[in-house]
Amino acid sequence: MALTNRHTDGFATRLGVLTATLGSAVGLGNIWKFPYMTGDGGGAAFLIIYLLATLAVGLPVMIGEIMLGREARANAVGTWKNLAPGTPWFLVGAAGVLAAFLIMAFYTDVVGWVFSFIVRAATGQLNSTDPKVGEAAFSAMVSHPWHALFWQWGVLALVGGILLGGVSKGIEKTTKVLMPLLFLMLLAVCVRSLMLPGAAQGLAFLFAPDFSKVTVDVVLNAMGLAFFKLSIGMGTMMTYGSYFRSDADIPLTTARVMLADLVVSLLAGIAIFPAVFNYGLEPTAGPGLLFMTMPAVFSSLPLGQVFMTVFFLLTGIATIGAMLSLFEVPVALFAGSGMMSRKAAVIATALGLAAFGVPATLSFSTLADVSVFGKNFFDLYDFLSSNIILPLGGICICLYAGWVWGGARSHAALSNGGTLANAAVIRVWYALVRYVTPLLVVLVLLKGLKVF
Repeated sequence: MALTNRHTDGFATRLGVLTATLGSAVGLGNIWKFPYMTGDGGGAAFLIIYLLATLAVGLPVMIGEIMLGREARANAVGTWKNLAPGTPWFLVGAAGVLAAFLIMAFYTDVVGWVFSFIVRAATGQLNSTDPKVGEAAFSAMVSHPWHALFWQWGVLALVGGILLGGVSKGIEKTTKVLMPLLFLMLLAVCVRSLMLPGAAQGLAFLFAPDFSKVTVDVVLNAMGLAFFKLSIGMGTMMTYGSYFRSDADIPLTTARVMLADLVVSLLAGIAIFPAVFNYGLEPTAGPGLLFMTMPAVFSSLPLGQVFMTVFFLLTGIATIGAMLSLFEVPVALFAGSGMMSRKAAVIATALGLAAFGVPATLSFSTLADVSVFGKNFFDLYDFLSSNIILPLGGICICLYAGWVWGGARSHAALSNGGTLANAAVIRVWYALVRYVTPLLVVLVLLKGLKVF
């Protein structure tokens, strides 16, 4: 069997494997989406359900995707062609590349908003206890076409520049610096937040469960968040898996990533909710909690401008690792096809995203009145990737790993040829990925399609 382009570059150290994979999982979902969904879901009760959902939904797919990627040592499409030659399974990889492209086309918008707010915070433009100031700044930013495009294209240039360094000298080197820095900055903001008089109420909201607020929607939302926040089903973990060292313990590494990802989310909650409660603001403010509410909160504190700038800076840092992994999916495909060098693949991907992302960026200004199937381009890209392609990709990974790849090969791959004493862990994972996880992901898919 002729193998599709096996990589010559990869992660050089075990720490690099961990930080890069964690960088992919940690993103705006931790700083932005997780806190406001926790607020909507009733606080600690949502946390418990989310943790269980991560163990049953997110982690099994993540392990399977990385396992297949490492086994094939190829890009998201090449992995399937190597493992299942002459079959339509490669379409799963192609769909993952499409999903990564769609997500980057609108995700870079949001990241651009974050980087814009870093500058605004540092220059004192958000110094006001009135949330309407943050709201006005946000509206002005997204409604100005060239301003929004400038920040989106700047984000693409930043990520593309890092990826030009390759896997070990680009992705690994960057995430080794950014992930520890993220934790340190989060801890600094948490310490300041915990010093506020209303801190106890905010902590109670996070850690005192109220199961009376748990509904079917809360459970399904927790399952969906557990699936999407770990960057699975879009080819990122399969691509990163192809860069894993052969001696890397995949189940242990993914468990560490999951726990570290949860810690970042909890630290974000500790940073946000005590301050929100202290100033009598609404914890269920949705996405506006980040861009509109938090500037008012920090402006109320001593050295508020400093901590506001740090907060948006750490939010920006959290986005870089996720963008690197998403950007790397098409780069690995183009470079791995043999059609172009890695440098050319990075430039081609950046230019493609810059063009394809324009309709999403202009969805809040020039193209605000244009809709496709009742959605603007920003929402359409989000819906197609998050609600359709990603869940279908997750289901296919479960079906292939659990029913086609089989138990013997899975055990050999996850135990590193029998050198790891993790047979019990593999048995649990195998049972989940065959019977439990695909059914739960089907529920996520149906919920995203609004079937119920």
